[in-house]
Amino acid sequence: MSGRILVLGAAGRVGRVAAQAFHGAGWDVVSFVRPGAGARAAPGTETVESAERAVLMTSARRADVILHAFNVPYPQWRRAALNLTYVAIEAAEAAGATLLVPGNIYNYGAGMPEVLDENTPMRPTSHKGRIRETMELRVREAADRGMHAIVLRAGDGFGAGRGSWFDLVVAKDARRGRVTYPGPLDIVHEWAYLPDFAAALVRLAECRGALGVFETFGFPGHSVTGREMAAAIAEAVQRKVEVTRMGWWMVRTAGRLFAMGRELAEIEYLWRVPHRISAEKLKSVIGELPHTPLDRAVAAALRALAPRA
Repeated sequence: MSGRILVLGAAGRVGRVAAQAFHGAGWDVVSFVRPGAGARAAPGTETVESAERAVLMTSARRADVILHAFNVPYPQWRRAALNLTYVAIEAAEAAGATLLVPGNIYNYGAGMPEVLDENTPMRPTSHKGRIRETMELRVREAADRGMHAIVLRAGDGFGAGRGSWFDLVVAKDARRGRVTYPGPLDIVHEWAYLPDFAAALVRLAECRGALGVFETFGFPGHSVTGREMAAAIAEAVQRKVEVTRMGWWMVRTAGRLFAMGRELAEIEYLWRVPHRISAEKLKSVIGELPHTPLDRAVAAALRALAPRA
């Protein structure tokens, strides 16, 4: 069950890799990007560059699925994140399309249990977590009105472009033999290799006709400790790496002056509270899960970050 998908925010990391995955699976893909970002859209997709609501609504008319991959920098979440969700809901309702939403684990807060599943209560402890919870509540309310929606929740993404903890912090200096880790090395942290995550989005969209009007799923990517991630990086660069802890005190100090520092400091708990995402519900629906082994995923992610000649 394929069709036509409108990818909102298709120049971003999740949007672009998802557009590629849907195109590769035989879907008609419309990549909706902001003005000037068309060059970053996935090849082979129909690209629409606009910031106009009317243009977006026109692009949505024949869509069977709409992927809400709009994203904004952390300091802009308060102002823009919820409004962009309203836009995605409006487009999906007008088109009679299924709304596909990439979720994260901010909703669960610092008191989250070690295993997260679809029944884990949401008790956000950061304002970003509260925003994400509200976004999903608005999607659920739209489903109560008749719109079909699917939320696929994952950990920290890596492996598709720049802008993640992986490339900005952890593996930034990997080729020079240095790894910087944001938390204790023996704590399990949930990562999502984005090409695998995108493949799971495709599989869920293809079986949307068998799902309820509102469904949430967890995507179990790579639940690994800092030591395991550092070892995978060392194997990929084929050299011994020195592992140092990131200085959160510097982030908190910067937060007194800069919004980004404050935004990062409030989710520091994600690196000291062990957590992983359960595979059971997703596996029961799509069968074998897309999963690239950690060593291969890390190696591919680092190759993609290497400077081009």
